[in-house]
Amino acid sequence: MIRVVIAEDQQLVLGALSALLELEGDIRVVGKAHDGEMALALVREQRPDILIADIEMPGMTGIDVAGQLKAEAAPTRVLILTTFGRPGYLRRALEAGVRGYLLKDSPSDVLASAVRTVAAGGRAIQPDLNESLWSGGADPLNERERAILRLAEGGRSNRQIADALGLSPGTVRNYVSEAVQKIGAANRVEASRIARANGWL
Repeated sequence: MIRVVIAEDQQLVLGALSALLELEGDIRVVGKAHDGEMALALVREQRPDILIADIEMPGMTGIDVAGQLKAEAAPTRVLILTTFGRPGYLRRALEAGVRGYLLKDSPSDVLASAVRTVAAGGRAIQPDLNESLWSGGADPLNERERAILRLAEGGRSNRQIADALGLSPGTVRNYVSEAVQKIGAANRVEASRIARANGWL
């Protein structure tokens, strides 16, 4: 029996995924989470074979959770199920130790097959995304720049970002400036837009 935890912030999608996988005779859903922190706690508690996670969730993203599990040398393998087929997301997911990456419009039998493949130690990457991985530019941002641009994208000022991350406004300004320069943007708004379009956020 393959034990699975599902992390998805949209309740309808979470319920549908769980119901679909429960129809499979060899897959059992042992936990459901609606954000990254809850997913991480459930994986630590349940120690499932597979974590199926969305990328964009409140708090930690699915990629953040995968990276944390990799750092902890957790035995749980991560399969990303997302609407985002951008090369930047796929590249970051693979660097975080993700073993599977599928789009949400995949048929349910493809998802079940991917779960089995990943549980057996293989990789399950959507075929058309494998090619796109090499066509996109490399992610120029480090984790701190990424976190700051995410907050800037939400309209926060340097002071608000500094308070949220425990930094000084001057340090935030330097990070923003560095990120804007790396991306080749005119300002923080354009930098956020370009980074989001490439899957770097």
